[in-house]
Amino acid sequence: MASQQPAQRERKEPGSSGPPSGNGEQLSGTERTKGGRPSKQAVEELNRRILDTAAGLFASQGFAATSMEQVAAACGAGKDTIYRRYPSKTALFKALMDGLQSQVLGELDEIMSAGGTSSQRLRRFARALLSINLRPQMIALNRVTLGEAVAFGGVQPTPAPQDPIMIRFTALVKQAQADGAVAKGNPLFLAEQLLYATSIKPLISTMLGENRFSDLAEEERYFDQAVELFLQGAAPRGPEPS
Repeated sequence: MASQQPAQRERKEPGSSGPPSGNGEQLSGTERTKGGRPSKQAVEELNRRILDTAAGLFASQGFAATSMEQVAAACGAGKDTIYRRYPSKTALFKALMDGLQSQVLGELDEIMSAGGTSSQRLRRFARALLSINLRPQMIALNRVTLGEAVAFGGVQPTPAPQDPIMIRFTALVKQAQADGAVAKGNPLFLAEQLLYATSIKPLISTMLGENRFSDLAEEERYFDQAVELFLQGAAPRGPEPS
């Protein structure tokens, strides 16, 4: 999963010329402070509801077919409430993907902090990424991102050297290189190859409709084979015999 950046220009969404007015936030009186303003907890809950609703709609309908009005109606919030937080569909989609990425980074940081050798930590990180990428919602949203959001000019992929997941992956490869478990070379390139071998290939296959990786045992078997082949190929070589 890669970070997304908003494109410089977004195609105008049919029927959504800008923030409408006249619909307020759907918050009860108990969710407001004495001054009449929504409590911090109520605001956070509303934000979560908006993003969860948007995630479901984008995943099931796609980027082009989902409108801001649909999101507002489905989550029970006023349209002006949605537009105050997210001035465009692009902004909403980016916020959704950024939020998912933050959750993923939290999971991955826990894995990076665990003990073990550098090669064990590298293997655990790659295994976690495979599991994350094969989650049904992640598959659906990646399909939307690659098939529609990028093509429609809604978002742009973050370059690999700036992607926070790849930064972490590269750091693990560097540590494995320092420990002599992986051969010297461009650590970002090696991280990209390991990512493709262990995660991207299964993700693309699943996005295209293949159900091979719906079986956990097959997922585990594929990962073990892919990571072992990579580590064998990336292992340091001794001097050539004279």
